[in-house]
Amino acid sequence: MSRLLKILALALGFLLVSAYGYGRVKNPEKRELTLAAREQAPGEFISLTDGATYYEVAGPDTGRVAVLVHGFSVPSYIWDSTFNALAASGHRVYRYDLFGRGWSDRPDAKYDSAMYVNQLNELMDSLHITTKVDLVGLSFGGFVTGRFAAARPERVRTLTLVDPVAQGRAMPGFLKTPVIGEWVWQVTQVPGMAEGQSSDFLHPERYPTWADQYRTQMQFAGFGRSLLRSAINSMTVDFGALYKAVGATGIPVLLIWGKQDQTVPIALADVVRGGIPAVEFFPVDSAGHLPHIEQSATVHARMRSFFAAHP
Repeated sequence: MSRLLKILALALGFLLVSAYGYGRVKNPEKRELTLAAREQAPGEFISLTDGATYYEVAGPDTGRVAVLVHGFSVPSYIWDSTFNALAASGHRVYRYDLFGRGWSDRPDAKYDSAMYVNQLNELMDSLHITTKVDLVGLSFGGFVTGRFAAARPERVRTLTLVDPVAQGRAMPGFLKTPVIGEWVWQVTQVPGMAEGQSSDFLHPERYPTWADQYRTQMQFAGFGRSLLRSAINSMTVDFGALYKAVGATGIPVLLIWGKQDQTVPIALADVVRGGIPAVEFFPVDSAGHLPHIEQSATVHARMRSFFAAHP
């Protein structure tokens, strides 16, 4: 081997070792999501086709069933206020973690709509939920619940969308590249995600523990990969067609949106309203991306009246 080739080989080796070491330092995922790790989770687990799913249930077992689906990366605890409010008003309320988030498994999968629809459908079957449900989706959960409602309308009584995603996220093309794309995502995007959640609030100073609560899920392997693949798949979604398919089912739909949302701007409500002409639109003042938290009493009163109108 020539001297030049030896130098190039050494340089390449040094770069690979450095990249590996840098990734190890920057990557927050230091643990596997084992049974021992899950002992600190407050809810229950159920085994589905793609892995274990974490869920919680509250309210009387004879109550009308509501199912809450969280957003892109914050798991089911994001529904604390809604979970408690609906249970207190007599609903039987279920919330769960999407695959890749919270305490649910992080399978090496596509993280496409088929996976999420199947997860929710199997969860309802496994928990013996046979009645129609009041389905509630937040942000990315609006995409999941929209797909589910269009695919399984016989299982849905009403659909409530809270600041639902309505356009694909623009991402650099190289992030789709195997290995390299995931490495770049893992060391440049994932580490700062906890702090980045504050932008969902109009008044983030009122929620000082939010980032620390988020970090719990970040320590388990597969978290970043699930978000990257979810984001890549959502880039190609035709959201106008999605919400048009929901409108065609005839399921009653309530659309709630924080007027000061900087994550999914309220102007995108036109996409949802265009697809679902009969939607009931409820803009919420003094609220960002999470109006059910920042204006809890107002939002939950509107939800309850909407449910009552569709017995």
